[in-house]
Order: sequence, then C-alpha cells, then structure tokens
Amino acid sequence: MALGEFGRLARWLRYGGEIMPDLLGINHLTLSTTDLDRLVGYYTELLGATFAFGRAATSTDPRIAVLDVGGADHLMIVETDTAPSTELDPLDQAGWGLRVATLAQLREVRERIVDAGWQVGQIEELPAQWTMTARDPDGRPVDVRAHRPRT
Repeated sequence: MALGEFGRLARWLRYGGEIMPDLLGINHLTLSTTDLDRLVGYYTELLGATFAFGRAATSTDPRIAVLDVGGADHLMIVETDTAPSTELDPLDQAGWGLRVATLAQLREVRERIVDAGWQVGQIEELPAQWTMTARDPDGRPVDVRAHRPRT
C-alpha cells in the first residue's frame, strides 16, 4: 500500500469511515490597503498577477479586487481606511510570499520593481530556492521566490 493510500485509510478509520478530503493548497490570502488601485497595479504590472474580478463598495461592504497569482491561488485585496501592518514576521521575514518559475524570472521581477522605484532586497540563495523580499506600495513585506529544480 502506498503511503498516500495508507494516509487515506488512517483518516477513514479515525473519522468513523468518512474519508476526509485532501487539502490542495491555499485558496486565497486577503490584504488590506488604503489605495486599492495602486496596490492592484503593483501586483499586476510588476509581479505578474492577473485581475480576476472586483466588487464596488456598498453601504455594508468595502471595495475589493481579486487577483489570480497562479494555479487556483488568489490575492483578495480589500480597501479600508486603516493602513496595513508593515512589520516582519517573528523570523524577520515577510511571513508570506509569491513564487515564480525560475531564477531568471525572479531577476526580471526584481528589475521591474527597482525600475518602478519600489523597495526590494537582493536575491538570496537558500538551499532549496532563491528569495528576495520586496515592499509593496503600502510598505508591506512580500517574499518572492523561485524554487531550485529538483535533481
């Protein structure tokens, strides 16, 4: 029996014969901003996200934009009156990140961010990937990474 099948059997036994669904990943991440158009422009024009849909503000709900960031993953951006946190996580990193396919693409994204005048760190080499931390127009840190090819 393959490990995946064993895991499904163990879940079936634990949950009284009900097979729990497999998680496929993170569906979306919600970011807040005081300037929705500026932040949408940053993530689409510089980082390559695509605009999926938006919703105008109503008397009860804020204005939002949803961006496709690859696969079935999305950024939901919500316009608020309060500026978002610009703090790093407990590991002194962004705490979240986006991924590109190759080191060459990571270099290209970094160059676009620099050319646009936004803040971005140097590309660092890690054991399994390359990474850089940028600051979006709200000052929020975002890691952008490229995984190394598996050999």
